[in-house]
Amino acid sequence: MPYFDAASAAPLHPVARDALLASLDEGWADPARLYREGRRARLLLDAAREAAAEAVGCRPDELVFTPSGTQAVHSGIFGALAARRRVGRRLLHSSVEHSAVLHAAEVHAAAGGTVSEVAVDRAGRVAAEDVAAALRPDTALVCLQSANHEVGTEQPVEEVAALCREAGVPLLVDAAQSLQWGRVPGAWSLLAGSAHKWGGPPGVGLLVVRKGTRFSPQGPLDERESGRAAGFENLPAIVAAAASLRAVRAAAESGPDEGARLRGLVETIRARVPELVPDVEVVGDPVHRLPHMVTFSCLYVDGETLLHELDRAGFSVSSGSSCTSSTLIPSHVLRAMGVLSEGNVRVSLPYGTSEAEVDRFLEVLPETVRSVRDRLGVPAGESAATVPAAADGAGAGSAPEEAVAPAPAEGSPAGTVVDALGRRCPIPVIELAKVIGRVPVGDTVTVLSDDEAARLDIPAWCAMREQEYVGERAAERGAAYVVRRRV
Repeated sequence: MPYFDAASAAPLHPVARDALLASLDEGWADPARLYREGRRARLLLDAAREAAAEAVGCRPDELVFTPSGTQAVHSGIFGALAARRRVGRRLLHSSVEHSAVLHAAEVHAAAGGTVSEVAVDRAGRVAAEDVAAALRPDTALVCLQSANHEVGTEQPVEEVAALCREAGVPLLVDAAQSLQWGRVPGAWSLLAGSAHKWGGPPGVGLLVVRKGTRFSPQGPLDERESGRAAGFENLPAIVAAAASLRAVRAAAESGPDEGARLRGLVETIRARVPELVPDVEVVGDPVHRLPHMVTFSCLYVDGETLLHELDRAGFSVSSGSSCTSSTLIPSHVLRAMGVLSEGNVRVSLPYGTSEAEVDRFLEVLPETVRSVRDRLGVPAGESAATVPAAADGAGAGSAPEEAVAPAPAEGSPAGTVVDALGRRCPIPVIELAKVIGRVPVGDTVTVLSDDEAARLDIPAWCAMREQEYVGERAAERGAAYVVRRRV
């Protein structure tokens, strides 16, 4: 069964497996003890630290191992903020950071700190000049991922690092998605990574604090890992993590370029999916991106159903659609980019993915999308103006045959009103598509929806269909989204 979700967790690398098993016999003792078994464990820990530091591009004494990548991010953020408390309490990060950064920012704000976001463009990339403009004298720390975990867009870390250094502000880089492909360039101050992203075992992260960076570890201090990661080290997992990182980087540098090969497969997916599946938006930067990841969204598709159907067909993929979560809120990454969220699919290829597996995925996808659309009453290839009513029994997201209100809602602008309240994505967009062709050019359609995804998907649909998105206004329930017919 092809596994296409390496961005969540990569399959365990064979080198990691061998190192893990070997170190279970050799590395079980306490590396802080001076007897023979402890010294042997210490040698393994030191060797793992040196190997990881070489891969990252830092000194071994700048790197500590943590129980997870999330813990590395949290420790790095709070340690840097605490050390610069006298400078200020302002944390600056991009709007597409991993939830580990966002959760830390929420805690910081609740404790009286301030948090500011830097917006991204439609490809999910920040502009270095926007970061420069957002820097202030009270900025204590800047956080910027090296590459996005949902759409693969790479960030201008080297440029931002130079700007931060000039301003005297440390930069923490979340490099979880990119470390397997190479060192993070630039004069960054702190860096976090996660072993299960590159084929190491879960439960191992790394945190780098470069010399000269002010840092004050938070929480009860421990004599282990320079006081920056408390508790007994999981030495077998650490050894396996370092061994696998060294292995994937050595393979990339000496053997056939696996990154280039996977990039070619991803290019095929990026080019073929819009040709094979109508009404698809491929998102993320087409150039500045990770080599193994591609994300696309399909109009008129329930994302949860699509993932289940692809799973039944033998493909494991991920999604940022609100339909795939209990919160009904689309991915904050897709929301920040302003792109379509419904029917979202993230494909992230692990090492060794074959061309035949990708070809098979491209064979299965069109029919899978078509079958999901059929259940919602949206035959593939139909124009938005001729989308028929949703079929009965189409599931929780289904709409009744007639969702057009007989008259405009109180206080709404003149025109047709579509009542999609209480209906999940993609029903609000489907209902809009069903009626847009019935109104004269220049007239409006108002969609009433309490699904958060509608705030993202209706404007995205307008851009794809060359209709005018007039705007949003408050309604008694949810919001009213106004669209003017242009074509």
